[in-house]
Amino acid sequence: MNLPLISDLHDPVLATTLQGLLDAKTKPLGALGRIEGLAQRIGLILGTHVPRLQQPQMLVCAADHGLAARGVSAYPSDVTWQMVENFLAGGAAVSVLARQHDLALTVVDCGVRHDFAPRPGLRVCKVAPGTADALDGPAMSAAQRDQAMGNGMAVVRELPGNTLLLGEMGIGNTSAASLLLARLGGFDVADVTGAGTGLDAEAVLRKIGVLRAVLQRHADARDPLTALAAFGGFEIATLVGAVLQAAAERRVIVVDGFIASSAVLVASKLAPHVLQRCVFAHRSGERGHALMLAHLRAEPLLDLGLRLGEGSGAAIAWPLLVSACAVLNEMASFESAGVATAGSEVPARP
Repeated sequence: MNLPLISDLHDPVLATTLQGLLDAKTKPLGALGRIEGLAQRIGLILGTHVPRLQQPQMLVCAADHGLAARGVSAYPSDVTWQMVENFLAGGAAVSVLARQHDLALTVVDCGVRHDFAPRPGLRVCKVAPGTADALDGPAMSAAQRDQAMGNGMAVVRELPGNTLLLGEMGIGNTSAASLLLARLGGFDVADVTGAGTGLDAEAVLRKIGVLRAVLQRHADARDPLTALAAFGGFEIATLVGAVLQAAAERRVIVVDGFIASSAVLVASKLAPHVLQRCVFAHRSGERGHALMLAHLRAEPLLDLGLRLGEGSGAAIAWPLLVSACAVLNEMASFESAGVATAGSEVPARP
């Protein structure tokens, strides 16, 4: 399939301008810590020294996984569609947080095993009612993978604003994320597989056994697109397309947890400059996410032990991006405020 062109955002002149503006604010150099780096990153993504975050969009992609029938999750697959209904009814964590922070919430049915009644905030882009069992064969065909990625691109093209926050829902999708990380990152699957929705230690060991068998079943699935088709899921593939399109449009991409990061992992293997557009919201409590972030050389904003998914961590981190822009755009400089800098003479009183 034709992938969008993702350009290199390296701009030393703008980077120097942004750093100079931050250094001139009424504070000791670097006193706002990583908020300063965040402000500079947002400015570089948006290509301006006065970045403004406009009409932020929370995109939650949902789908079912055939591998869930192997007992890799503590919850039945029906929870996927039930949680989609909860998102749309406004009762889920991401719904509450999006409402709190004025984030426009779009839920995409990428492949849920359920038919939803049409309503505002729901996009039906169902490739199929769930992926196939990855232990029997590829989770999706190449055509299905391309359709899901194309759906993600199309959805983002239709969304306003310059910021995209990533969320997901799908019982069994931590397994897909672990498989993608193990294969594309070169890790042993036991090191990147955790409890997901709450498996006990014995169940985690069974899950690792299933995932190891899946990796052996698809030993030749080495490149990112083949691995994505082999391991799934439709929501991850849709997010890959969404990330590529958002990156091509120079949107700020706020990445949630383990599953959202797995979509960014695949996208970055296809187009490395994607990572220049990403702000990683948090380090998840899900085993494997720390290794995922290290592999991507990403430094998350928060580390709160979150492991819910849905985009909840991205929404919780959102005010930090707003603050970073406010500091850059609204904070006075030493000169404009008439405040003496370190080592300078105190200005005379008027």
